Amino acid sequence: MIKNLIFDFGNVLVNVDSHSVLKHYFKDDGEAEKRFRAILGSPEFVEACDRGLLSFDELIQEAQAGNPHFAGAFRFFHENYPDEVTGEIEGMRNLLAGLKTKGFKLYGLSNWSGEVYEVMRRYEIFELLDGQVISCEEHLVKPEREIYLRLCGRYGLTPSECLFTDDKPENVEGAKAAGMNAVLFTTPENYAADIERLCTEYLRR
Repeated sequence: MIKNLIFDFGNVLVNVDSHSVLKHYFKDDGEAEKRFRAILGSPEFVEACDRGLLSFDELIQEAQAGNPHFAGAFRFFHENYPDEVTGEIEGMRNLLAGLKTKGFKLYGLSNWSGEVYEVMRRYEIFELLDGQVISCEEHLVKPEREIYLRLCGRYGLTPSECLFTDDKPENVEGAKAAGMNAVLFTTPENYAADIERLCTEYLRR
């Protein structure tokens, strides 16, 4: 019986859009912004950030040194980083609050740097969580099996009693490999339908 609901953060609980920050630096230079965003999205940058191989400050300093022509852009991005989260996903806070009143335990599992805590302070939806595991603190990342089991071990959860949702298919598959139920997040409405479909036993108890 599913009684624990686990959520990714970015584009599941909150909207993440680096363009919302970078457009103020690059103005109308779309090509330069595209090249800069390619660096931010490179496997090397994402791995170091999410796995906590470096602090966010150290990561930015290293990126500036390796890309001196973008030194100013990295500085601007660093100073304004939390603003790339533009708000909560509309409808999700009310949905989570309703699920909590029905007795579900709610947890977060996110690939993110330590800067996530500034984001969490800004948005009330995170106050609904009963706990979370952040990749940079564990030096593990989704879709690695161990990070899902780390969450279960920390909060005494049984994987088969958990439903995980994420907007990335590979992370959904990672959760399934760890023994969890898992669904791809698309919209709050579709997620609510998934709950009705998969959690019938718990809802009718």
